Amino acid sequence: MSSHQLPRIFLLASRDTSPSTVFGLYDVLRTAGITFDELFAGQPGTPALEVRIVAASCEPFRCFWNVLVEPACAVDDVAQADAVVVCDMYVPVTGSPKDRYPAETRWLRRIYQEGAIVSSVCSGSLVLADSGLLDGMEAASHWAYRDMFREHYPQVTLREQDVLTISGEDGRIVTAGGVASWQDLALYLIARLCGQRHAIAAAKIHLLSSHDEGQLPYAVMGLRPQKADAVIRDCQLWIAANYTCSNPVSRMVERSGLNPRTFGRRFIAATGYPPMEYVHSLRVEEAKQILETEDRSVDEVGRNVGYDDPAYFHRLFKRKVGLTPARYRRKFAGTGALALHPAMPLSGSAARGTRPGALA
Repeated sequence: MSSHQLPRIFLLASRDTSPSTVFGLYDVLRTAGITFDELFAGQPGTPALEVRIVAASCEPFRCFWNVLVEPACAVDDVAQADAVVVCDMYVPVTGSPKDRYPAETRWLRRIYQEGAIVSSVCSGSLVLADSGLLDGMEAASHWAYRDMFREHYPQVTLREQDVLTISGEDGRIVTAGGVASWQDLALYLIARLCGQRHAIAAAKIHLLSSHDEGQLPYAVMGLRPQKADAVIRDCQLWIAANYTCSNPVSRMVERSGLNPRTFGRRFIAATGYPPMEYVHSLRVEEAKQILETEDRSVDEVGRNVGYDDPAYFHRLFKRKVGLTPARYRRKFAGTGALALHPAMPLSGSAARGTRPGALA
């Protein structure tokens, strides 16, 4: 930690940053040490952190949704920090994350060498990966960037299930998952820089709780068929409409005209999944949508998606999702339910939206 009176945290933002992340972090971190005493003792407490927003330039700019951001300074004006948070910097999943932020990545490498904790939220991990700081490291990011990491940053081990991943020398690289995981990161940084008491107070004031179950319950399998291998693409489209069939891999092999070993190798290269794991993932996605919107028993749901053995379906679902089918239903089935008109119950295929069969 620097010799500065208060630990200094810099929030790195850009035009691709969501306002909820940069201003949510700013609000929670900036009020650490202050608000709890003000609410319960009637007097503001002492600030625990110095928090500033920085960007490539100190000029004001509009971030995502056209919200104004006024940086306190430019990155090149910051020589030392106790911690840096790379806020989410949205990249379309069909785009390229390479070389989008040259000034920022140079600064991140320098500030890390000076001893700062360097962290990220959601797509901010792509900026860290592009800086080279994640080479050979484990990292968390939004689950939707799985394929992007595999294609552009194969030297990074993506921990898809993690909300927070701590890596690097002295644990000074901290990556957080999806956008709302900025809350987990904020509490972590407060605890690390100021102590657990301040973190608990911030959690109570802002009604924050950690995502103890990880990201798996929230993850959705990407349904975009790849384009490089026409044979595998054809099999992807076919299995999306026939995922409940028996012997699905054998039937895809037969359809492809390849020998099984060649098919398996090409399928993994094209999709990142072994063939049977791909089928399991399609089936589990359908099961999740049924559990979210219908009252069928768990065993019936398993049969509907291709599993006659209830015990096997339970084990598979827990491995893929991180929750049992029953717990998953409790977590998501009630989401938004109070807003629904009782005459318009959310059920059936129309309510579930995109199905595995809608892959094309």
